[in-house]
Amino acid sequence: MTRDSRQSPDTPDEETLRLAAEVFNAARDGHAAAFRRWLAGGLPPDLCNHNGDSLLMLASYHGHHDTVRVLLAHGADPERYNDRGQNPLGGAAFKGDLAMVELLLAHGAAVDGTTADGKTPLMFAAMFGNHDVLDCLLAHGADPAAREAGGLTALDLAVAMGAESTRARLAALAS
Repeated sequence: MTRDSRQSPDTPDEETLRLAAEVFNAARDGHAAAFRRWLAGGLPPDLCNHNGDSLLMLASYHGHHDTVRVLLAHGADPERYNDRGQNPLGGAAFKGDLAMVELLLAHGAAVDGTTADGKTPLMFAAMFGNHDVLDCLLAHGADPAAREAGGLTALDLAVAMGAESTRARLAALAS
């Protein structure tokens, strides 16, 4: 690993950049076995890319349950937000991945954690008609009266998005 004399001391060399790309792609692709080796060898479980996306964020958003389990077992923070104010639970609720929502909740994800604009995982489930995820979040204490930055509740967002099944469920709670 030689450094080009024009590089600053803080500029990663080509081998480091290649390894970083391999690690973040492995999170997106769900290579749990590789993470077992890398984490045992000292890879930080909360490593983030240039967007602030943690390994856990990438693996959970792409639905890789085994990789998420490995990362969580090695101390990855389920409450780590990226640079856009998004967290893994919100991403799983957005995707409608009930098993991932349950896994993240079981490992300490805050049921009412909000994005930068105040949206909760319940709001994402409501907006996109993810009835099972909505029921799971409610069972874990999600607040259906919470309001995002524009003042809208999960029910308001379900109505706006035409998500009839979640609208009906939330309307029943409100009555």
